[in-house]
Amino acid sequence: MYRAVTRNIEVTVTPRFLSDRSAPDKGQFFWAYTIGIVNNGGETVQLKTRYWHITDAFGRVQEVRGAGVVGEEPVIPPGERFEYTSGVPLQTPSGIMAGRYGMVTEEGENFDIDIPAFSLDSVHAPRTIN
Repeated sequence: MYRAVTRNIEVTVTPRFLSDRSAPDKGQFFWAYTIGIVNNGGETVQLKTRYWHITDAFGRVQEVRGAGVVGEEPVIPPGERFEYTSGVPLQTPSGIMAGRYGMVTEEGENFDIDIPAFSLDSVHAPRTIN
């Protein structure tokens, strides 16, 4: 699991390779990732936007921006948790993702929280030792 905390909001990520949705012989690799967002702060917040920076094993970058997550803009009161699962395809057997969520308080203050960088690994990626 990967973890980041911004303004007392914890974001955790658990990625997993989906071999049943992948076709390595065709250069198609697919991962699911589960995101948990826990509001450990004292104010209710709403997730309004997402930004992803996705890099494959060849260094090719995709940037994804959009409203909410999985069709929602969840409101997360203090002490509450929101969780969702999504996925990402790559043309290489490994990669890395990182990003941020655009949040807003009930008072209308906008701020970003970090999504920790996380590794997308499959059994098809060669292992290297540094």
